[in-house]
Amino acid sequence: MAPTIRLATDADRPQPAVSLSGFVRRFGANTILDGLSLDIAQGEFVALLGRSGSGKTTLLRTLAGLDPTDGQDVTIPAARAVVFQDPRLLPWKKVWTNVTLGLKGADPRGQAEAALREVGLGHRLDAWPGTLSGGEAQRTALARALVREPELLLLDEPFAALDALTRLKMHELVLSLWRTHRPAVLLVTHDVDEAIALSDRVLVLDAGRIAAEEVIATERPRVASGELQAVRRRLLSHLGVEAPAPVEPATVADVVSFPRTGALGA
Repeated sequence: MAPTIRLATDADRPQPAVSLSGFVRRFGANTILDGLSLDIAQGEFVALLGRSGSGKTTLLRTLAGLDPTDGQDVTIPAARAVVFQDPRLLPWKKVWTNVTLGLKGADPRGQAEAALREVGLGHRLDAWPGTLSGGEAQRTALARALVREPELLLLDEPFAALDALTRLKMHELVLSLWRTHRPAVLLVTHDVDEAIALSDRVLVLDAGRIAAEEVIATERPRVASGELQAVRRRLLSHLGVEAPAPVEPATVADVVSFPRTGALGA
């Protein structure tokens, strides 16, 4: 007997973690988000680029549940967490209590210790925030987000204030944590190279709408290639920046890493 072939239907496909359809946000006479539609799949890593005033912060506040959605067509998971550029640690509370702020459970210290070990800070459990380096403070903020086991992790330029080496280490850490926990991730950044290095998909927000999208299927870690350099040039063009043409033949620097000219000012 011939095997039965059943075609996949919409019911078979997993529901997106995030879904907005025709979303509008106005402040007085100013329209910030103008009929924006966006889906983020479960476990997908998406980066969002955009010039200042494009609506990135307003979108992030909406997805974080900080702004009302006024009955619009919006789906966001109840379990979500945000990591900001500023770690926002309370200086009068030890590291582990900063991680478990507002967290309910029978063993908050044990939960904090497990999360801090994941980010490499198990030995700083009882430290005061003022004694942490910038990278340690941001890892603490990541632990605070992950201990809540979010289905949606929102990253609001979390690496912008870090030095270049610490930033690269944080990239590796975030990818490792993402692979382990598999939340949907939305990374808001001004850095085109960072977006390309980390995400499955890069979006450009302009005038309150998604103006461009690039799907990046290259395996991580990513090194510069003709294909990725073309993606980079297209993204920069959408952001109003003309990237220099690649030099031929490629230099060692071209092969090892992206030129660090992809960051846009705030």
